[in-house]
Amino acid sequence: MRQLVNTKTGGYDVLEVQEVPDLSPGDDELLIQVKAAGLNFADILARKGQYPDGPKTPCVMGYESSGIVKEVGSTINKDWVGKEVIVLSKFKGQASQVVVKEFLVFEKPKQLSFVEAASIPVTYLTAWALMVVMGGLKKGESILIHNAGGGVGLAQLDIAQHLGAVSYGTASERKHEFLKKRGLDYAIDYRNKDWFTELMKLTDNKGVELVTDPLGGKEWKKSYKALRATGRLGMFGVSVASKSPSGGLGAKLELIKAVLAMPTFKPISLLDKNRGVFGVNLGHLWHETEKTISWMHKILDGVEDGWVRPHVDKTFPLEEAAEAHRYIEERKNIGKVVLTV
Repeated sequence: MRQLVNTKTGGYDVLEVQEVPDLSPGDDELLIQVKAAGLNFADILARKGQYPDGPKTPCVMGYESSGIVKEVGSTINKDWVGKEVIVLSKFKGQASQVVVKEFLVFEKPKQLSFVEAASIPVTYLTAWALMVVMGGLKKGESILIHNAGGGVGLAQLDIAQHLGAVSYGTASERKHEFLKKRGLDYAIDYRNKDWFTELMKLTDNKGVELVTDPLGGKEWKKSYKALRATGRLGMFGVSVASKSPSGGLGAKLELIKAVLAMPTFKPISLLDKNRGVFGVNLGHLWHETEKTISWMHKILDGVEDGWVRPHVDKTFPLEEAAEAHRYIEERKNIGKVVLTV
């Protein structure tokens, strides 16, 4: 089998496809022949040594994949063999084979390709936790989606329309037409304008009920200011700390700088302003499998009902993973980037 290995932390050259012996499932596991694997910003942070939850190098990243069940352990129903599936995994998904427990495997909806299926788990589970579980977004309320053109951004847009919420989104101007066709109500060009000023104009200085922010640093301060009374800020990343394509000391300094710029949310201030603040990190929810499984089933129901519409911007063969990383870091993608195996 082949697997994409982070040989050490650093730039694109540390990624290497290696041949290793084929896997075998344990008694309570399934062996999946991987067809496609999702690529997420966490994978990029791990490559550069900016992801505290990442495994020690050398390592294989990848939280999500899709493929065909080839073999099952002695305690698993043999009916799984041959089924097309979507897989959640704690790393090791970016390979031609992956072994996982049964509860992390879901039958792939027939209308989805393997590439589309691999693009769903991380983006839609993150969006669902941000908006529905913790954000409590309701019909008629408003949401500001930062990086609306990214994979999680488009997933949030699908959910916002499903809930009947009013959506505002920040994205570079070249992505606006696509986002409006996807259903975004108000697009804000964050590169050439101050997004906070534009949002306040659009909302008559009221702000919004929910802001989802993967930026971090001082941007969290602005996002908090953008909340109206009873508003909630959902934080789920620190992408401002990942400007340099290489790892090492420069990457660590970027992260430290972003952390120092983060706001401190004080209880009395939250009380006085009637605002809430929370964080989402899927990597810290592996002990809450019942919850994530139930969310995943609701998302897959959304596929069947037609309101979950995964959009894959571009695919790269596993051997071109470095170019896939570069493509995301240069903010070229609209939607998801997927590795094909």
